[in-house]
Amino acid sequence: MNVRRAAPAVIAALDVEERGRALALVRELSPAVSWFKIGSRLFTAEGPSIVEGAKGLGASIFLDLKFHDIPQTVAGSVRAASTLGVSMMTVHTSGGVEMMRAAAGAAAEESARRGTARPIIVGVTVLTSLSAGDLERILGVPGAVRDHVLRRAALAREAGIDGVVASVEEAREIKRELGDSFAVVTPGIRPAGAGAGDQKRIATPRAAREAGSDYLVVGRPIIDAPSPVEAARAILRELEEAGAA
Repeated sequence: MNVRRAAPAVIAALDVEERGRALALVRELSPAVSWFKIGSRLFTAEGPSIVEGAKGLGASIFLDLKFHDIPQTVAGSVRAASTLGVSMMTVHTSGGVEMMRAAAGAAAEESARRGTARPIIVGVTVLTSLSAGDLERILGVPGAVRDHVLRRAALAREAGIDGVVASVEEAREIKRELGDSFAVVTPGIRPAGAGAGDQKRIATPRAAREAGSDYLVVGRPIIDAPSPVEAARAILRELEEAGAA
């Protein structure tokens, strides 16, 4: 029997380089979505002020900078991101348990000091642009992508962070093994009929909802559409129909 789940939140990825274009997208999309991803491309081009600008328009920010360094350095980065008022951020699970634990602690301490809500910390497991063959060449370790993802997700939970970034192919097993409260953020979302682009592990919004993903990151299918807001609404309708089925 399928378990009925709440619809996942859609995060529109602001994968552009210009402040004006990014903020215009926030304004256009805000009637449909409230979450927006700022990644390394936009953050490098515009700096922390782009977070302030988007938040000023009412956006909840997913800061996707994939922090990966020694624990002390990552803790400092997480503190700095927390002061910007972001709602979610990423670290790399390959940094290890101590690094992730330092990130969780820094987020909690900084938020308590400022009297603000603690940002959600999620760990990047295996990029959706990578296949099992890619992982074997990079890591020298054979095995299914799913196995790598589940191992890293278990380490993330041990470290005390809130969830992981993983494809739909792994989301269902993460929920089964680590529990519904452990968040899954899923990139590589493509509406039915859309091209894969440079992603190798993609899925439709319907499949992501059925697998139990909590957040869906959608970039090009929304921002490159003739009408981004209509593209976002179509994805939301697909999610609603999946819930009603």
